[in-house]
Amino acid sequence: MSKISLKHSGGNVVSLNAPTNAPGAADVAFKLPNADGSDGQAIVTDGSGNLSFANAGGSRAHNLIINGAMTISQRGTSSTSSGYQTVDRFYHDGAGWDEAMTQAQVDVASGTTPYTLGFRKAFKLTNGNQSSGADANDYVSIITRLEAQDIANSGWNYTSTSSYITLSFWVKSSVAQNFYGYLRSYDGTSYRYPFETGSLTANTWTKITKTIAGNSNLQFDNDNNLGLEIDFIPFYGTTYTSSSTSLNAWQTGVFTPDNTSTWYTTNDATFEITGVQLEVGSVATDFEHRSFGQELELCKRYFYRWNKTGSSRYTFSGGYQSHNDNGFIDVNFSPEMRAAPTVGSITTANITSFSFGTLNPECAVGVGSANQAGSAARIASAIDFSAEL
Repeated sequence: MSKISLKHSGGNVVSLNAPTNAPGAADVAFKLPNADGSDGQAIVTDGSGNLSFANAGGSRAHNLIINGAMTISQRGTSSTSSGYQTVDRFYHDGAGWDEAMTQAQVDVASGTTPYTLGFRKAFKLTNGNQSSGADANDYVSIITRLEAQDIANSGWNYTSTSSYITLSFWVKSSVAQNFYGYLRSYDGTSYRYPFETGSLTANTWTKITKTIAGNSNLQFDNDNNLGLEIDFIPFYGTTYTSSSTSLNAWQTGVFTPDNTSTWYTTNDATFEITGVQLEVGSVATDFEHRSFGQELELCKRYFYRWNKTGSSRYTFSGGYQSHNDNGFIDVNFSPEMRAAPTVGSITTANITSFSFGTLNPECAVGVGSANQAGSAARIASAIDFSAEL
């Protein structure tokens, strides 16, 4: 049996032995990484003999994306409005449409891959009827955003071209064509990293993997502000594109190469994504499936819905006494929110001048005056608190 022996200066030997059984039909070769990994990382293979360093298993989370499996949708499951409306941590953006698109959290069909890999939900866009065609200022995208400190503390040496992050996701389109996307940094000078999916087969899930090297111009501050954005692009008009844009490289300027307009000009065309993962290292490891409860807790840092059923809450005991009495409610956020949140619309009963005078990441304090003696002063709706990036 062949072996490689390394002899220590003290005389003892460490050996690497060949396998007991002969390799299969072909020789086996392994290619070592060209640089050391980070503390706590392990050597992994991509299945083709290429070795690299990646986060070791165990309790340490390696997916930097929150809700990448699209399981949480606190706001609802379908909407014809843009913005954060359905799947948590992912929002739909765009302009110039003749007819609004529908964003939705949908089921992944059983028997398909990624269903067999544990994915049950996806983010789906259904196109409207863009009867005037594809104009230069038209665009549509799906976006997720990360805090700068989560990149700064991830273990990625983002200013080094020999240090990598890997983006992987599943995508399906009803139209067979190539699509683009990009990563965008926000601190310092903003840089973008455009990529493409390659030509997709219609109505077929495809896994996309992109390995992204660092760049000396990148900056990620150690704070809770917007640091990195990932955009998935069903269509961008020529205002936002250029035929000279380079793929797979950090750069300033426009977002992507010129887009094919077939999807955008097809009425009711669909675009779905799930299994979005961003991890440190040059290899796409298996998706990190978190429990529903874990994912929900992570999402609540950015969006919290109090009294989600919308039932009446009898919170103003002073309302039973006199119309001059004030009542207070305290909403404690657990976990703490990313920043002091904004508050959505509120429905009240028998209360005047209700507002949240105190808003911070830990809690919100609301105060109002009862306006009818002997009647219950109450909150009669859900209240949304948002600290989205």
